[in-house]
Amino acid sequence: MEVIFGRNRTEQQEPVRAQVTGKIPTWLQGILLRNGPGMHSVGETRYNHWFDGLALLHSFTIRDSEVYYRSKYLRSDTYTANIEANRIVVSEFGTMAYPDPCKNIFSKAFSYLSHTIPDFTDNCLINIMRCGRDFYATTETNYIRKINPQTLDTLEKVDYRQYVAVNLATSHPHYDAAGNVLNMGTSIVDKGKTKYVLFRIPSTVPEDKKKGASCLKHTEVFCSIPSRSLLSPSYYHSFGLTENYIIFLEQPFKLDILKMATAYIRGVSWASCLSFHKDDKTHIHIIDQRTRKPVVTKYYTDPMVVFHHVNAYEEDGCILFDVIAYKDSSLYQLFYMANLNRDFAENSRLTSIPTLKRFAVPLHVDKDAAVGSSLNLPPSTTATALKEGEGLVYCQPEVLYEGLELPRINYAHNGKPYRYVFAAEVQWSPIPSKILKYDLITKSSLKWGEEHCWPAEPLFVPSPGAEEEDDGVILSAIVSTDPQKPPFLLILDAKSFTELARASVQVDMHLDLHGLFIPSSGELASDQEAQAGAPDHAAPLQADGWEACDPSCTGHL
Repeated sequence: MEVIFGRNRTEQQEPVRAQVTGKIPTWLQGILLRNGPGMHSVGETRYNHWFDGLALLHSFTIRDSEVYYRSKYLRSDTYTANIEANRIVVSEFGTMAYPDPCKNIFSKAFSYLSHTIPDFTDNCLINIMRCGRDFYATTETNYIRKINPQTLDTLEKVDYRQYVAVNLATSHPHYDAAGNVLNMGTSIVDKGKTKYVLFRIPSTVPEDKKKGASCLKHTEVFCSIPSRSLLSPSYYHSFGLTENYIIFLEQPFKLDILKMATAYIRGVSWASCLSFHKDDKTHIHIIDQRTRKPVVTKYYTDPMVVFHHVNAYEEDGCILFDVIAYKDSSLYQLFYMANLNRDFAENSRLTSIPTLKRFAVPLHVDKDAAVGSSLNLPPSTTATALKEGEGLVYCQPEVLYEGLELPRINYAHNGKPYRYVFAAEVQWSPIPSKILKYDLITKSSLKWGEEHCWPAEPLFVPSPGAEEEDDGVILSAIVSTDPQKPPFLLILDAKSFTELARASVQVDMHLDLHGLFIPSSGELASDQEAQAGAPDHAAPLQADGWEACDPSCTGHL
């Protein structure tokens, strides 16, 4: 597994032309922009966890049936400090970095003190976020890094705390039809309170036409939800959205703040301060977007861990929401580098299968309904909801499919009734072996797979003027464990799941996490070139730039 996980990847800073086989649809023009860990050791030091690796951006630029590939490490402050020191000097969630043994006792004492309330890393390795005309590499800390999507150059560092009081934030925001961003983060013991903060970033601002105008300074707090525990807030990776409501799962996978404050002194990682409380409930918070307040009724379900929401919508006075759920938190443990070795097959055997589950939450509970009775839910689901007391409802899900992760949808159906889930299939291990299309109505699936190939998250791009939900293509970056087979961009017909084309590149490509597709247009070319400081004459999309992204092409996981 060293081929996939442990080895540092080499940048491909200049575009390299891919060898295309098959036929790329003529309408497919733009940039597939992806993010993920690419460097797992610096000098003689190594990261403990795969999710700690330094961010490596890569892109496939598609133009006139030709494909060009490039990759660059995110030049974060973390990257710069580590490379200059030739060792890991900035702590990541699973790897604690310590001062040089040669430093004096005062420097060491200051380092210990500064980690009591940590200033987290800006190693933004998880996703790409669109904010107005700008693009940002994101992680789960309070930092994001602006990037140029054409050149992959790293631009300014942004601290969310300048605009909203959050110490942690998700990498999976939602976008409305106008491109406004809705995201959430955790505010730790702010003014004596720990809370979950939903915030909104507008896609445009009054001075948007001015050079350097930023949407971020117009960020507003949408609403906040008090944490059930002052010192043990829930971990979460995403949240759900319907046309009128927001769904947030406060799960019993919790971060112990006191342990985190002393982790550096105790010589343990921040990840060790996360624990799953198997006897606790998972609380389902429903926020009404119109009032910006939580629904009064309290909903809960059994303990579980959810990283990815799939979609949610309203039907017959209920909220239906779909998630990929685990019975425990063992997934994170599997990606420690110690497990990703020659004994991978044994070490990384899943103890909790990622399962697609559908929950149904009744928005109006009959006061006359008997305690313990089943509440009325739409006939389209076998999920149940039991009245456990006045204003208290226990929800049990419908199990739809076992063994899938990294779900994507046609984002035009986000928050609305939908039919198809595009995802990576996982079997005995958490590593994708196939790409699948799951039909929520027929409960059937289509799959693509090839020996020695590990697919990345499948991303749906709709055809121009598409009327049907699956009218479009699926894009996935494929890495191979076979040295004789180069990595490639796979293009599938989303309806039939048959291969339309692949673009193979002789490069050192890494297994990525998330990203988005940017359709090409002349609208933003000058803006992006100005951000980069000069035109990128080597780039095949140098003249065309990018259009105001259709939300259906952007990531929300």
